[in-house]
Amino acid sequence: MSAVFSHGRLRLYLLKLLAEGPRHGYELIRLLENRFHGLYAPSAGTIYPRLQRMEADGLVSHTASGGRKVYDITDAGRAELVQRAAELETLETDINASLADLSTLADEVEQGVHGSVRDLKKELKEAGRQARSAPTWGWGYPPRPGSAGTTRPAPPPGDVVAELEEKAAQLLAEVRRLARAGRASQETMRATLVVLDGAIDQVRRLLR
Repeated sequence: MSAVFSHGRLRLYLLKLLAEGPRHGYELIRLLENRFHGLYAPSAGTIYPRLQRMEADGLVSHTASGGRKVYDITDAGRAELVQRAAELETLETDINASLADLSTLADEVEQGVHGSVRDLKKELKEAGRQARSAPTWGWGYPPRPGSAGTTRPAPPPGDVVAELEEKAAQLLAEVRRLARAGRASQETMRATLVVLDGAIDQVRRLLR
C-alpha cells in the first residue's frame, strides 16, 4: 500500500479522516485498516510522526483526553483539502483499484489453498476407510478383559500423520523463505495472512 500513499498522499488521507471528526492516533489506524478490509494497517510509527509534522505545519491541532492526544483539523488543513480535492479524488480511485487487485490476489491464493484442502480431505477419507477395513482390535491391541466385542477408536495411520506434519513443515519453511526474501509488499503479506487464517480454520474443521 506504500505506492498508493506515496508523495504525501497519506497526509492528505489523514486530513480527510480528520475532517470527518476529531480522532486519536489509534482510531486513525483502525479507520485505515477498515478502509482496506484488514489488508493494510499502518503502524503507530507511521501515523504519529506524520501527525506531529502535520501539527508543526499548522494543519492539525491536538487536545489531551483520557491520556491520549485527540487530533482535529485546522482551518489551514481544511484549506489544503479544498486545494487538493482533485488529488484526493484520484487517491480514492487508486485505493479502489488497489483493493480490487488485492481481492484478486487473495482469491487466486485461496483457490490454491482450497484445492490443497480438497486433496487433504480426500486422503483423510481414504485413510479412514483403510483403517476401518483393517483386521485389528482398537489400536492393534486385543480386546480388554470383560469388554468382548468392544474396541478403542483407531487413531489415524502413522504414515498419514507423518505426511501431514511434513506438509506443515514444508509450508512453514516456504513462508519463512518468502517472508525473509523481502520482495513481497506489505499488502501482499497481509493478504497472505488472511488466506492462511482461512486455511487453518478449514484444516481445524476437517481434523476435529
